[in-house]
Amino acid sequence: MELLSGADMIARFLQDEGIEYIYGYPGGAALHIYDALFRQDKVKHILVRHEQAATHAADGYARASGKPGCVLVTSGPGATNAVTGIATAYMDSIPMVVLCGQVASHLIGEDAFQETDIVGVTRPIVKHSFSIRHPADIPEVLKKAFYLAATGRPGPVVVDIPKDMTAPTERYEYIYPKKVKMRSYNPVTRGHTGQIKKAVELMLKAKRPVFYTGGGVVTGKASEGLTDLVKQLGYPITTTLMGIGSYPQSDRQCLGWLGMHGSYESNMAMHHADLIIAIGARFDDRVTNNTSKFCPTAKIIHVDVDPSSISKTVRADVPIVGPASSVINEMISLVQGNAVANPEALTEWWETIDGWRADREGKLYERSGPGEILKPQEVVEALCRVTRGEAYVTTDVGQHQMFAAQYYKFDKPNRLITSGGLGTMGFGFPAAMGIKQNFPEDDVVCVTGEGSFQMMMQELSTCKQYGVGVKIVNLNNASLGMVRQWQDLNYKSRHAHSYMESLPDFHMLIEAYGFTAITVNTLDELEPALERAFANKHELVFLDVKVDPFEHVYPMQVPLGAMRDMLLSKTERT
Repeated sequence: MELLSGADMIARFLQDEGIEYIYGYPGGAALHIYDALFRQDKVKHILVRHEQAATHAADGYARASGKPGCVLVTSGPGATNAVTGIATAYMDSIPMVVLCGQVASHLIGEDAFQETDIVGVTRPIVKHSFSIRHPADIPEVLKKAFYLAATGRPGPVVVDIPKDMTAPTERYEYIYPKKVKMRSYNPVTRGHTGQIKKAVELMLKAKRPVFYTGGGVVTGKASEGLTDLVKQLGYPITTTLMGIGSYPQSDRQCLGWLGMHGSYESNMAMHHADLIIAIGARFDDRVTNNTSKFCPTAKIIHVDVDPSSISKTVRADVPIVGPASSVINEMISLVQGNAVANPEALTEWWETIDGWRADREGKLYERSGPGEILKPQEVVEALCRVTRGEAYVTTDVGQHQMFAAQYYKFDKPNRLITSGGLGTMGFGFPAAMGIKQNFPEDDVVCVTGEGSFQMMMQELSTCKQYGVGVKIVNLNNASLGMVRQWQDLNYKSRHAHSYMESLPDFHMLIEAYGFTAITVNTLDELEPALERAFANKHELVFLDVKVDPFEHVYPMQVPLGAMRDMLLSKTERT
């Protein structure tokens, strides 16, 4: 029999669970746990400079690897600093376990020093939460936390750990629980066969079908099956922002992504479709625009692992509750050997789509001339060329996020790492850090803006301590670009507090941390600077790229319109 303290149980459990990295920041209520981590060498603790960065780093790792990220923070402000990152993971269904130190159990409710009811604070933004009541419960509670985080619809789980539960003087029997049973939690493992048959019948009869796939395909590891199914049927496919890469973007059947800043052809195809096959997508408002005008002639098949997502905003004609991978595999077996019922209609549908594509070819944006200030779109296209479309690309939130998603072509899932649901500025840099530590031989680049970067730039210190060689491409337009765009469109260009005044000299700032900085002003300088940045996989390089501050992101859906209602440029609309 092995007797361990609560703190040593936590350290041992993380080893047994196969956790390689835990991101955190120490404080009084968590010090017993920190001491236990110090006395072992299998689980590596990464000391971030702010708890929000710990959650984003764990989140980035989880999105890239498909495994739960792990965070350790102290009570009170340590836990509340992690709230934004917990909400970010919750909105995008990312598996994460956040271990929060808490004041000793006899002090809970006494307004003790650094006490916060973090279970109460995070209740609306977690999949589940636990509070440790006895040290002997720790192995089973942690096993449940990791199981909940990673199964069904993934999400963050908070574990609140009072300091006396980890005291080194009290020891209890430790057994690693290999399995866990939760009577009240039984995630579905397959879809209803009858419903899947109904869906396939509709799919084979459709004249103007479109696949609409989201982050559930990526987190459900269903991209390979999806590609097979779409190829077999020969139908067009569009993805959400979170679903980018779930189907190869370079393939002709891919129309790009859809919604507020989605491609012209994807939004037009959705509006005119007679059948929408939605898999692992939740009909977010950034996709649907006005739900009363959404895809008026389409029947809707909706596949989702979470029953509460189905028919929540748009009514599904054929609802299927189940994991994307098993439902898709069942669809493939039913489609095999069956021809589509209306091949002529499908040919016509593709002709229409190709016409929409041709309408926009060469008109996406105006390129910069010799010596002129760069367009942000040119920067992302050059980045895609230099990295051969194979990098892990993280973004912050704003215009640069949309340009990265529009102009970098992703052929693999888990490669665009971005905050979709919460839209968290400051996410990109720590997320890149978490990915690079776990995939050191891959190119990892954070595409950011000077507003977002300043929210988490203290993590340069973390990168220095641990030798994390991410690349940072700062699309510097000296303003909060997306805010400014909305002010141009809706507030007669009254730019209320959207200029970033008093910016630091990024070149000097980066060099102060001992890293390489390159400033880029023109197109001639761009590609050589990118080649130089990516020459050494293990060196952090910051590219400060001066871009046109007046550039807008297009297409852009007209608020409260249908999917086909778009602004195509500053002077053009559908």
